[in-house]
Amino acid sequence: MRCVALPSVRGMDLLERRRRSRTAPIHLPAPSLPPTREPRLRVLVVSESFLPQVNGVTNSVRRVLEHLAAEGHEAELVAPTGPETYAGFPVTHARGASLPFYADFRIGLETRRRLRAVMERFRPDVVHVASPATLGYQAVRAARSLGIPTVAIYQTDLVGFADRYTVPGGARAMESLTRRIHLGVDRTLAPSTASIDQLRRLGVPDLARWPRGVDQELFEPGKRDEALHAELAPDGEVLVGYVGRLAAEKELELLAHVDRLPGVRLVLVGGGPEEARLRHLLPRAAFLGLLHGDELARAYATLDVFVHTGRHETYCQSAQEALASGVPVVAPRAGGPVDVVDDTVAGFLYEPGDAGELMAHVERLVTRPVLRRRMSLAARRSVQGRTWQAVNDLLLGHYREVSAPAASRRRAG
Repeated sequence: MRCVALPSVRGMDLLERRRRSRTAPIHLPAPSLPPTREPRLRVLVVSESFLPQVNGVTNSVRRVLEHLAAEGHEAELVAPTGPETYAGFPVTHARGASLPFYADFRIGLETRRRLRAVMERFRPDVVHVASPATLGYQAVRAARSLGIPTVAIYQTDLVGFADRYTVPGGARAMESLTRRIHLGVDRTLAPSTASIDQLRRLGVPDLARWPRGVDQELFEPGKRDEALHAELAPDGEVLVGYVGRLAAEKELELLAHVDRLPGVRLVLVGGGPEEARLRHLLPRAAFLGLLHGDELARAYATLDVFVHTGRHETYCQSAQEALASGVPVVAPRAGGPVDVVDDTVAGFLYEPGDAGELMAHVERLVTRPVLRRRMSLAARRSVQGRTWQAVNDLLLGHYREVSAPAASRRRAG
């Protein structure tokens, strides 16, 4: 006879529970509702600078407008210069004037009354003031009088700019203007920790960090052009380059020390009021003029070392574009480069104005190709998370926070 083992009482309870579970109704979780789409925003962008001027302010404003268009928002731009439309949005030209010491740079000198009229017509949810100075100051006051939330983008060190151009009383006046502008806005977004510290010392409240993105498809190591390298360095020199405005505040006279290093060919990309003086100061250097798009990306990637000399950069986008291109960077240990350049990993930082330290770092990269290659790989890796999509999504979050009803009630009170 075959013995059959009977289940224990505990085992029988378990079998019964299993039987019931097969016949009991199945309770599925309630279907989740589709995520609520955020309402579209109406954004009035007021910028001190726009096309055809090519600089950090112009480039970031272009990226913001392109992002707003791609995400289905409405926008309008007010600027002293520019085409009739950009990214499908209208461009309203503000009245302005050229700076006496920088004829190529036009500043906005629009009245508050005319800016109010633009705001009353467009009815924005938020006013984005890019690198506010004279035009931005009037825009902030106009928006505040209408109860429209404002976000100011701190992008130009006006104090350092005035100090460099030795405008009598200019630095103190720019401190006062900067404080007045940013005390009048709902939120100030600064690109670097140094900028935030500077504004905090001026007593500016409600500060947040908003960095800059970099186009990693345009600026990438694969754009390196060996034929261009051979053309610029026919004797096998190492190409050390700068990209940006050729202006006094960039302290480009420091490049004279780099220009004297053996085995180096200096390359400058850009234009500005200092070009004639720099051509005389740097007779061996190659001046490529203003470059855009793929030509600019090719120039970056063909460099072996990128160098920056100005200490008043709030971010230093050109250094970030060089890093994305796989080029190690040597820049001042001040302002934006402190956040942008991973010191001793993707490049070197030096004491601002110290020609000896600058030259020593460049010479180390020139004479040690293995180190240069290692830093080139690290440079590209260091910017992989810094996309314009991610950066501008953060900006939209700031727009929504300042334009929330609670913010409006605080402003009205």
